[in-house]
Amino acid sequence: MKAGKLAKWAAVTGIGLMLTAGCSVLEPKEQSQPIDPPQSGAEGAAANVQPVSAAVANPMAVTIYARDERGMLAPIAIEVEKTMEPAKLALEYMVEGGPAEGKIPAGFSSVLPKGTVVKGINIVKDQKLAIVDFSKEFTDYNIQDERKILEAITWTLTAFPSVSQVQLRVEGAALKEMPHDGTPLDNALTRAMGINLEKPESVEVGQSTPVTLYFLSQNQAEYKYYVPVTRLIKRTDNLEKAVVEQLIAGPDERRGLTAVMTPGSELLEVKKEADIVTVNFSDTMLGPDKKAPAEALKAVVLSLTENAGVETKVQILVNGEAKVSATDNENYAKPVTRPTTVNPVKL
Repeated sequence: MKAGKLAKWAAVTGIGLMLTAGCSVLEPKEQSQPIDPPQSGAEGAAANVQPVSAAVANPMAVTIYARDERGMLAPIAIEVEKTMEPAKLALEYMVEGGPAEGKIPAGFSSVLPKGTVVKGINIVKDQKLAIVDFSKEFTDYNIQDERKILEAITWTLTAFPSVSQVQLRVEGAALKEMPHDGTPLDNALTRAMGINLEKPESVEVGQSTPVTLYFLSQNQAEYKYYVPVTRLIKRTDNLEKAVVEQLIAGPDERRGLTAVMTPGSELLEVKKEADIVTVNFSDTMLGPDKKAPAEALKAVVLSLTENAGVETKVQILVNGEAKVSATDNENYAKPVTRPTTVNPVKL
């Protein structure tokens, strides 16, 4: 394999994230309540109301990944008519000019080329492998969109617990590499490829650990939503602690993202026992009302479960006490699970 292709292959398959994902192929997993984007008073609440089409008679939620106005991919949970092929439907909602056109939040756009037909998806259950067959229109994209397309497909399909890896076909033929920038597809795609990649200059790829973090963004209509970012950090064996430390460090402001943690937040301890990660903060993360910002706690849960596995529960403590109240009045006294949906929008 040529050096250039080797580097691209490593970027797609070899950064080693230990990630799993969210909803059942036939119906969403029942976990906790959906995470709603944080509100900013009455004005923020009004701004987050999206246009709604006719009521869905037999609704179910599927999560798609769309590109926002800054070019970042973000999950959007949409309500659709219940189907026995939700994975196929999710991809169809990601086609430019497809059924999601004009219904996803303002500023968002679909990433799959216009005219693309999802000809079929075969789930190999014992391998948790989704084999997707696209029409020839799938190859009609701009070269700079190649990686975004792969990330969006992979993260959408691996949001179903029956899928952990993805292979692509076009008109029934296996796709060995992407046609424009030559991204190799020798191995199946997984969430190990990351999403919205971020590599600080001080970090060497060969001596790094990838962590996926959830920060906030906002479109011009003041709709707030969570964005996952895979950041390479200096190699560490304490993944959970690193995740929380990076949330406190905040986003790269050049990418237009907003911090989720209270300025001055201090992490006292992170420990993992069985399927529970316990995070102990000092009271510096509390606001004047002695409540923890809802967006901070939700980002901690999303980020930890993204890296440690969606079955992981998260226990939030402040100064060693579990009596933590959030600004949205949610109770975090007991361990909480990852929500079924992120950034829900009714169509």
